[in-house]
Amino acid sequence: MSKMLASITAVDGYVPDTVLSNQDLEKIVDTNDEWITSRTGIKERRILKKEGWATSDMAAEVAKGLLEKSGTNPDEIDLLIMATVTSDMIFPDGANTVCDKAGIKNAFAYDLSAACSGFVFALYTGAQFIQTGAYRKVIVIGVDMMSSIIDYEDRSTCIIFGDGAAGVLLEPNKEGLGIRDAVMGGDGSGRQYLHMKAGGSLSPASIETVKNKEHFVFQDGRPVFKAAVSGMRDTTKKLLDRNGLTTKDIDWIVPHQANIRIINTLASQLDFPMDRVMVNIEKYGNTTAGTIPLCLWDYEEKLKKNDTLVLTAFGGGFTWGSLLLDWTYG
Repeated sequence: MSKMLASITAVDGYVPDTVLSNQDLEKIVDTNDEWITSRTGIKERRILKKEGWATSDMAAEVAKGLLEKSGTNPDEIDLLIMATVTSDMIFPDGANTVCDKAGIKNAFAYDLSAACSGFVFALYTGAQFIQTGAYRKVIVIGVDMMSSIIDYEDRSTCIIFGDGAAGVLLEPNKEGLGIRDAVMGGDGSGRQYLHMKAGGSLSPASIETVKNKEHFVFQDGRPVFKAAVSGMRDTTKKLLDRNGLTTKDIDWIVPHQANIRIINTLASQLDFPMDRVMVNIEKYGNTTAGTIPLCLWDYEEKLKKNDTLVLTAFGGGFTWGSLLLDWTYG
Protein backbone atom coordinates (compact mmCIF):
# COMPACT_ATOMS: atom_id res chain seq x y z
CA MET A 1 0.00 0.00 0.00
CA SER A 2 1.30 3.43 -0.95
CA LYS A 3 2.08 5.96 1.73
CA MET A 4 -0.81 8.30 2.42
CA LEU A 5 -0.07 11.77 1.10
CA ALA A 6 -1.96 15.04 1.24
CA SER A 7 -3.23 15.99 -2.20
CA ILE A 8 -4.80 19.11 -3.63
CA THR A 9 -8.39 18.27 -4.57
CA ALA A 10 -9.67 21.79 -5.34
CA VAL A 11 -8.26 25.24 -6.00
CA ASP A 12 -10.03 28.60 -6.04
CA GLY A 13 -9.15 32.28 -6.08
CA TYR A 14 -10.49 35.77 -5.60
CA VAL A 15 -9.23 39.12 -6.86
CA PRO A 16 -10.92 42.50 -6.31
CA ASP A 17 -12.80 44.21 -9.13
CA THR A 18 -10.79 47.46 -9.03
CA VAL A 19 -7.87 47.45 -11.48
CA LEU A 20 -4.87 49.74 -10.91
CA SER A 21 -3.04 49.90 -14.23
CA ASN A 22 0.39 51.26 -15.02
CA GLN A 23 -1.34 54.17 -16.72
CA ASP A 24 -3.19 54.91 -13.48
CA LEU A 25 0.10 54.93 -11.58
CA GLU A 26 1.56 57.41 -14.08
CA LYS A 27 -0.94 59.92 -12.64
CA ILE A 28 0.16 59.25 -9.05
CA VAL A 29 3.97 58.94 -9.11
CA ASP A 30 6.84 59.73 -11.46
CA THR A 31 6.79 56.55 -13.58
CA ASN A 32 5.46 55.17 -16.86
CA ASP A 33 4.20 51.95 -18.34
CA GLU A 34 7.43 51.10 -20.18
CA TRP A 35 9.55 51.61 -17.06
CA ILE A 36 7.30 49.44 -14.90
CA THR A 37 6.81 46.70 -17.48
CA SER A 38 10.48 46.38 -18.38
CA ARG A 39 11.59 46.17 -14.75
CA THR A 40 8.79 44.12 -13.20
CA GLY A 41 6.66 42.54 -15.93
CA ILE A 42 3.56 44.02 -14.30
CA LYS A 43 0.84 45.70 -16.39
CA GLU A 44 -1.86 46.00 -13.72
CA ARG A 45 -2.75 44.94 -10.21
CA ARG A 46 -6.02 44.56 -8.26
CA ILE A 47 -6.88 46.79 -5.30
CA LEU A 48 -9.56 46.00 -2.71
CA LYS A 49 -11.86 49.00 -2.35
CA LYS A 50 -15.11 47.30 -1.40
CA GLU A 51 -16.47 49.16 1.61
CA GLY A 52 -16.01 47.30 4.87
CA TRP A 53 -13.97 44.52 3.28
CA ALA A 54 -10.50 43.43 4.36
CA THR A 55 -8.15 40.46 4.03
CA SER A 56 -10.54 38.00 5.71
CA ASP A 57 -13.29 38.78 3.21
CA MET A 58 -11.11 37.84 0.24
CA ALA A 59 -10.03 34.67 2.02
CA ALA A 60 -13.62 33.81 2.94
CA GLU A 61 -14.62 34.02 -0.73
CA VAL A 62 -11.86 31.52 -1.51
CA ALA A 63 -12.95 29.19 1.29
CA LYS A 64 -16.56 29.27 0.10
CA GLY A 65 -15.42 28.65 -3.46
CA LEU A 66 -13.39 25.61 -2.41
CA LEU A 67 -16.34 24.16 -0.52
CA GLU A 68 -18.64 24.65 -3.49
CA LYS A 69 -16.23 23.28 -6.10
CA SER A 70 -15.46 20.17 -4.06
CA GLY A 71 -18.98 19.55 -2.80
CA THR A 72 -17.70 19.72 0.76
CA ASN A 73 -19.91 20.54 3.74
CA PRO A 74 -18.38 23.32 5.86
CA ASP A 75 -18.71 21.09 8.93
CA GLU A 76 -16.30 18.59 7.35
CA ILE A 77 -13.34 21.00 7.43
CA ASP A 78 -10.91 20.12 10.21
CA LEU A 79 -8.36 22.94 9.88
CA LEU A 80 -7.91 26.22 8.02
CA ILE A 81 -4.49 27.86 7.72
CA MET A 82 -4.29 31.40 6.35
CA ALA A 83 -0.89 32.63 5.17
CA THR A 84 -0.81 36.43 5.36
CA VAL A 85 1.06 39.47 6.64
CA THR A 86 -2.01 41.72 6.43
CA SER A 87 -4.55 40.05 8.71
CA ASP A 88 -7.54 42.24 9.56
CA MET A 89 -6.16 42.97 13.03
CA ILE A 90 -3.06 42.04 15.04
CA PHE A 91 -5.53 39.91 17.02
CA PRO A 92 -7.89 38.10 16.94
CA ASP A 93 -6.63 35.48 14.55
CA GLY A 94 -7.74 36.29 11.00
CA ALA A 95 -8.17 32.64 10.01
CA ASN A 96 -10.87 32.23 12.66
CA THR A 97 -12.66 35.22 11.17
CA VAL A 98 -12.50 33.50 7.77
CA CYS A 99 -14.07 30.37 9.22
CA ASP A 100 -16.88 32.43 10.73
CA LYS A 101 -17.56 34.23 7.43
CA ALA A 102 -17.44 30.98 5.43
CA GLY A 103 -19.71 29.06 7.81
CA ILE A 104 -16.96 26.67 8.94
CA LYS A 105 -17.83 25.75 12.54
CA ASN A 106 -15.89 22.59 13.44
CA ALA A 107 -12.37 23.58 12.43
CA PHE A 108 -9.55 25.18 14.31
CA ALA A 109 -7.68 27.85 12.41
CA TYR A 110 -4.64 30.04 12.59
CA ASP A 111 -2.57 32.56 10.63
CA LEU A 112 0.93 31.83 9.38
CA SER A 113 3.26 34.74 8.71
CA ALA A 114 6.22 34.14 6.40
CA ALA A 115 5.65 36.99 3.92
CA CYS A 116 5.79 35.83 0.30
CA SER A 117 6.84 32.30 1.33
CA GLY A 118 3.72 32.01 3.47
CA PHE A 119 1.63 29.82 1.18
CA VAL A 120 4.40 27.27 0.62
CA PHE A 121 5.11 27.11 4.35
CA ALA A 122 1.39 26.79 5.16
CA LEU A 123 0.80 24.18 2.47
CA TYR A 124 3.56 21.92 3.80
CA THR A 125 2.32 22.47 7.35
CA GLY A 126 -1.25 21.56 6.40
CA ALA A 127 -0.03 18.47 4.57
CA GLN A 128 1.54 17.11 7.74
CA PHE A 129 -1.80 17.04 9.56
CA ILE A 130 -3.23 14.85 6.81
CA GLN A 131 -0.18 12.67 6.28
CA THR A 132 -0.13 11.72 9.97
CA GLY A 133 -3.81 10.79 9.80
CA ALA A 134 -4.84 13.51 12.25
CA TYR A 135 -7.21 15.25 9.81
CA ARG A 136 -8.91 14.57 6.50
CA LYS A 137 -9.87 17.98 5.12
CA VAL A 138 -7.63 21.03 5.42
CA ILE A 139 -7.98 24.40 3.68
CA VAL A 140 -4.83 26.43 3.02
CA ILE A 141 -5.19 30.02 1.78
CA GLY A 142 -2.61 32.59 0.74
CA VAL A 143 -3.97 36.12 0.90
CA ASP A 144 -2.77 39.68 1.30
CA MET A 145 -4.24 43.14 1.08
CA MET A 146 -0.94 44.80 0.31
CA SER A 147 -2.62 48.09 -0.61
CA SER A 148 -3.21 48.56 3.14
CA ILE A 149 0.56 48.84 3.82
CA ILE A 150 1.82 50.48 0.61
CA ASP A 151 2.87 54.13 0.28
CA TYR A 152 1.44 55.29 -3.03
CA GLU A 153 3.99 58.09 -3.13
CA ASP A 154 6.87 55.57 -3.15
CA ARG A 155 7.34 54.43 -6.73
CA SER A 156 9.77 51.68 -5.75
CA THR A 157 7.01 49.73 -3.97
CA CYS A 158 3.62 50.99 -5.16
CA ILE A 159 4.21 49.67 -8.69
CA ILE A 160 4.83 46.14 -7.44
CA PHE A 161 2.13 45.10 -5.03
CA GLY A 162 -1.54 44.21 -5.37
CA ASP A 163 -4.35 42.51 -3.45
CA GLY A 164 -5.64 38.99 -3.94
CA ALA A 165 -6.33 35.58 -2.47
CA ALA A 166 -6.32 31.94 -3.51
CA GLY A 167 -6.18 28.60 -1.81
CA VAL A 168 -6.53 24.85 -1.94
CA LEU A 169 -8.36 22.00 -0.27
CA LEU A 170 -6.11 19.18 0.94
CA GLU A 171 -7.36 15.60 1.37
CA PRO A 172 -5.75 12.19 1.86
CA ASN A 173 -4.48 10.32 -1.21
CA LYS A 174 -3.36 6.68 -1.21
CA GLU A 175 -2.36 6.53 -4.89
CA GLY A 176 1.06 7.88 -4.07
CA LEU A 177 0.13 11.30 -5.47
CA GLY A 178 0.24 14.55 -3.56
CA ILE A 179 2.69 16.66 -1.60
CA ARG A 180 5.91 14.66 -1.54
CA ASP A 181 8.61 16.82 0.00
CA ALA A 182 9.75 20.36 0.74
CA VAL A 183 12.94 22.24 1.51
CA MET A 184 12.61 25.42 3.58
CA GLY A 185 15.08 28.04 4.69
CA GLY A 186 15.50 31.43 6.26
CA ASP A 187 17.94 34.14 7.27
CA GLY A 188 16.71 36.65 9.81
CA SER A 189 19.50 39.09 9.00
CA GLY A 190 17.67 39.84 5.76
CA ARG A 191 14.97 41.72 7.64
CA GLN A 192 16.90 44.97 7.15
CA TYR A 193 16.22 44.84 3.41
CA LEU A 194 12.49 44.10 3.41
CA HIS A 195 10.23 44.98 6.31
CA MET A 196 7.56 47.21 7.80
CA LYS A 197 9.31 49.20 10.51
CA ALA A 198 6.48 50.15 12.85
CA GLY A 199 3.33 48.58 14.20
CA GLY A 200 4.89 45.70 16.13
CA SER A 201 6.21 45.43 19.68
CA LEU A 202 9.60 46.90 18.71
CA SER A 203 8.06 50.14 17.47
CA PRO A 204 4.40 50.47 18.46
CA ALA A 205 2.18 52.87 16.57
CA SER A 206 2.52 56.51 17.53
CA ILE A 207 1.96 59.90 16.00
CA GLU A 208 5.64 59.94 15.06
CA THR A 209 5.61 56.53 13.34
CA VAL A 210 2.60 57.54 11.29
CA LYS A 211 4.14 60.90 10.31
CA ASN A 212 7.38 59.15 9.34
CA LYS A 213 5.51 56.65 7.14
CA GLU A 214 6.88 53.71 9.09
CA HIS A 215 3.73 51.62 8.64
CA PHE A 216 4.45 51.02 4.95
CA VAL A 217 6.56 48.38 3.22
CA PHE A 218 10.25 49.19 2.88
CA GLN A 219 12.32 47.31 0.31
CA ASP A 220 15.93 47.54 -0.81
CA GLY A 221 15.57 45.90 -4.19
CA ARG A 222 19.09 44.83 -5.10
CA PRO A 223 19.89 42.53 -2.13
CA VAL A 224 16.33 41.19 -2.22
CA PHE A 225 16.72 40.28 -5.91
CA LYS A 226 19.97 38.42 -5.29
CA ALA A 227 18.69 36.55 -2.25
CA ALA A 228 15.40 35.65 -3.95
CA VAL A 229 17.09 34.02 -6.93
CA SER A 230 19.60 32.09 -4.81
CA GLY A 231 17.01 31.00 -2.24
CA MET A 232 14.54 29.63 -4.77
CA ARG A 233 17.24 28.15 -7.01
CA ASP A 234 19.13 26.37 -4.24
CA THR A 235 16.08 24.89 -2.52
CA THR A 236 14.71 23.68 -5.86
CA LYS A 237 17.98 21.96 -6.70
CA LYS A 238 18.22 20.36 -3.26
CA LEU A 239 14.60 19.22 -3.47
CA LEU A 240 15.14 17.57 -6.84
CA ASP A 241 18.45 16.00 -5.85
CA ARG A 242 17.18 14.31 -2.72
CA ASN A 243 14.16 12.94 -4.61
CA GLY A 244 16.27 11.59 -7.46
CA LEU A 245 14.79 13.98 -10.01
CA THR A 246 16.04 16.45 -12.61
CA THR A 247 14.28 19.43 -14.12
CA LYS A 248 13.28 17.14 -17.03
CA ASP A 249 11.01 15.28 -14.60
CA ILE A 250 9.15 18.48 -13.70
CA ASP A 251 6.09 19.54 -15.70
CA TRP A 252 5.64 22.96 -14.10
CA ILE A 253 7.58 25.32 -11.88
CA VAL A 254 5.34 27.70 -9.95
CA PRO A 255 7.47 30.59 -8.68
CA HIS A 256 6.50 33.44 -6.41
CA GLN A 257 5.44 36.33 -8.64
CA ALA A 258 7.76 39.03 -7.32
CA ASN A 259 9.38 40.34 -10.47
CA ILE A 260 9.59 38.95 -14.01
CA ARG A 261 13.36 39.41 -14.01
CA ILE A 262 13.65 37.24 -10.90
CA ILE A 263 11.47 34.60 -12.55
CA ASN A 264 13.46 34.70 -15.81
CA THR A 265 16.78 34.51 -13.96
CA LEU A 266 15.57 31.58 -11.86
CA ALA A 267 14.42 29.65 -14.93
CA SER A 268 17.72 30.36 -16.69
CA GLN A 269 19.83 29.20 -13.74
CA LEU A 270 17.75 26.03 -13.45
CA ASP A 271 17.93 25.53 -17.23
CA PHE A 272 14.14 25.24 -17.25
CA PRO A 273 11.97 26.38 -20.22
CA MET A 274 9.82 29.45 -19.59
CA ASP A 275 6.84 27.88 -21.36
CA ARG A 276 6.56 25.53 -18.37
CA VAL A 277 6.91 28.26 -15.75
CA MET A 278 3.63 29.63 -14.43
CA VAL A 279 3.51 33.41 -14.81
CA ASN A 280 0.60 35.78 -14.19
CA ILE A 281 2.44 38.72 -12.66
CA GLU A 282 1.30 40.95 -15.52
CA LYS A 283 -2.31 40.74 -14.24
CA TYR A 284 -1.99 40.83 -10.46
CA GLY A 285 1.46 42.11 -9.51
CA ASN A 286 2.93 40.78 -6.28
CA THR A 287 0.13 39.69 -3.95
CA THR A 288 2.67 38.31 -1.43
CA ALA A 289 1.23 35.07 0.03
CA GLY A 290 -1.39 35.01 -2.72
CA THR A 291 0.85 34.70 -5.79
CA ILE A 292 1.50 30.95 -5.96
CA PRO A 293 -2.08 29.78 -5.34
CA LEU A 294 -3.32 32.42 -7.80
CA CYS A 295 -1.05 30.80 -10.41
CA LEU A 296 -2.54 27.39 -9.63
CA TRP A 297 -6.02 28.90 -10.00
CA ASP A 298 -5.19 30.56 -13.32
CA TYR A 299 -3.47 27.47 -14.74
CA GLU A 300 -5.88 24.87 -13.32
CA GLU A 301 -7.33 23.94 -16.73
CA LYS A 302 -3.83 23.26 -18.09
CA LEU A 303 -2.91 20.87 -15.29
CA LYS A 304 -3.32 17.10 -15.73
CA LYS A 305 -3.38 14.26 -13.27
CA ASN A 306 0.18 13.06 -12.51
CA ASP A 307 1.76 16.38 -13.50
CA THR A 308 4.75 17.04 -11.25
CA LEU A 309 5.08 20.58 -9.90
CA VAL A 310 7.66 22.50 -7.93
CA LEU A 311 6.33 25.48 -5.97
CA THR A 312 9.09 27.89 -4.98
CA ALA A 313 8.94 31.14 -3.03
CA PHE A 314 10.99 33.82 -1.36
CA GLY A 315 9.80 36.35 1.20
CA GLY A 316 10.85 39.18 3.46
CA GLY A 317 12.65 38.27 6.60
CA PHE A 318 14.25 36.47 4.67
CA THR A 319 12.26 33.26 4.15
CA TRP A 320 12.37 30.82 1.24
CA GLY A 321 11.34 27.33 0.26
CA SER A 322 10.44 24.88 -2.50
CA LEU A 323 7.80 22.15 -2.44
CA LEU A 324 7.36 19.08 -4.65
CA LEU A 325 3.89 17.75 -5.46
CA ASP A 326 1.95 15.67 -7.96
CA TRP A 327 -1.34 16.99 -9.32
CA THR A 328 -4.20 14.61 -8.64
CA TYR A 329 -7.00 15.63 -10.99
CA GLY A 330 -7.65 17.12 -14.42
